[in-house]
Amino acid sequence: MTLPPTIHPLVSPWGRFGLYSFYIDAPEPAVVDTGIASSPAEGMAPALAAIGRRIEDVRWILLTHGHIDHVGGAHALWELTGRRARVVIHEADAPMLRSRQAHVAEYRAGRGRHLRDPDGEAGVAAGTRAVISGEMEPSLLVRGGETLSLGGGITVSVHSLPGHTPGSVAYVVDNRRAAFVGDAVQVHGAANGFPGYTDPAAYRAGLEHLRDEVRPRHLYLGHPYRRADGTPYGVELDADQAREALGQSLAAERRITDAVRRCLAAGPRETDSPYSPFAPVAEELGYTGDPTAEPSPFFTTMAGYRTHPDPVTQEPRHP
Repeated sequence: MTLPPTIHPLVSPWGRFGLYSFYIDAPEPAVVDTGIASSPAEGMAPALAAIGRRIEDVRWILLTHGHIDHVGGAHALWELTGRRARVVIHEADAPMLRSRQAHVAEYRAGRGRHLRDPDGEAGVAAGTRAVISGEMEPSLLVRGGETLSLGGGITVSVHSLPGHTPGSVAYVVDNRRAAFVGDAVQVHGAANGFPGYTDPAAYRAGLEHLRDEVRPRHLYLGHPYRRADGTPYGVELDADQAREALGQSLAAERRITDAVRRCLAAGPRETDSPYSPFAPVAEELGYTGDPTAEPSPFFTTMAGYRTHPDPVTQEPRHP
């Protein structure tokens, strides 16, 4: 009988925040997500040494999606393994591992359309230079449906969860039903207090897939996302907490979708509001956070509703 592997959270410093990666203690050890450029040396290596493990022995680097706080340390971690670890990412997010410029393009196409910040692109470009340890080609591209072997009968299945980004995935340790979802489960948002996703219908479908098909006994989040009352979850959720977080995520998406649909039907208007042209959405939802603070989830999500068809009517969004 194959024993389920032990899973260790690895916390790396980043200003006033911690960045979360996870170590799967298998015969071929895996690290899920890599923080930023400094994370492998400053966070992962000492944390692994404290439990008697060596970062050099990591053989899989599993990336849940392409955002800088998840792939920024990938090249540095790969180097510390002697370039022996296999680096895995969904093909849709692979450009963000290959190229810093892809992050600037994502900003320009999404939240940058509404932030009215003349220095926004330059700021994103500077950020990628500071926190992405290197551009690189992944070892393995996935689409969802693959099974990865970590040795000793331990397998990890890949589940496509587009929504937060086109290439978001969950990695599920099969004999433990432990799901690593990165930022694909947003609940009511993290520090900025608003859920961030680029494709509303895909985001909802991913949440329903986790709830109905994966049914995780253990759910590992990329950040301490918040409940409706503002209190944060931890990043390691048990089965009951996982059901609650998925239910709250779906309820939040439904409320946002309804508010956006009404705003778009009335015709979004440019105003002096910091939430313009989506001020009615913020007002209806009672959102009072700073919409300009990176990663600007409010405008990321609003841009997603404009870009993709209505999740109910499938009609094109208001231009």
